Amino acid sequence: MTEPLDELRVRAEQHFGRHLAANRYPGRGIVLGRLADGDWAQIYWLMGRSEQSRNRRLVSSDQGELRTEARDPSLVVDPTNIIYRAMLEFGQIYLVSNGDHTDTLRNAVQRGDRFEDAIAQREREDDAPHFTPRIAAMLDLRDDAQIALAILRANAADPSQSDRAVWRLPPPPPGLGYGLTTYRHDGHPLPPFAGDPLWLPLAGDANQVADAYWQALDAENRIAVAVKVIRDGHSDILFRQSS
Repeated sequence: MTEPLDELRVRAEQHFGRHLAANRYPGRGIVLGRLADGDWAQIYWLMGRSEQSRNRRLVSSDQGELRTEARDPSLVVDPTNIIYRAMLEFGQIYLVSNGDHTDTLRNAVQRGDRFEDAIAQREREDDAPHFTPRIAAMLDLRDDAQIALAILRANAADPSQSDRAVWRLPPPPPGLGYGLTTYRHDGHPLPPFAGDPLWLPLAGDANQVADAYWQALDAENRIAVAVKVIRDGHSDILFRQSS
């Protein structure tokens, strides 16, 4: 009889194949989980179809910050929704998101508010007709590991309103993670991600994971992948991105 964990790993590989490798445009994405050796990891990737979206790269700082940056500042028409901090950390809290709500989360948690309180302050992006979802995840290692993920997406009946979904999930087994993307697939307008966070594989070490996700993303639309590894209170970020 197949063990439940074996079945879960198969499901994660199926999600990876269908939602990423066989999907021309899942959009931006985040994954929070544990590498095969048990170290914590956060993944963030960029995809883009327009000139504005593709005029970006990911850069990091010594403080564990990951941010987007314009490759050619002269081409930037409106930095809203394209230039932001995607990863921040303070104490033993690690945040990742696809927009400037990373700062909203940090400010709220530093005040002592809950992750849910911060999410309640924001709306989906205002880029009609897509109304791109805002996705986010938090890893809190101050005591026992606590995980939260969230998505803010336009309400199907009234896109001027935002649906907010927050998940509080237990730590995943080594080699697995929870993932969210902004879209289900390519389209006009782009359809928002639906359902619960996806189980996704984190097989191998950080370099192998970075290679796997980079190779899975559509070559015409991918821009960058960053993998942050968290170990003993320290973090390191490695990249795969277009030259």
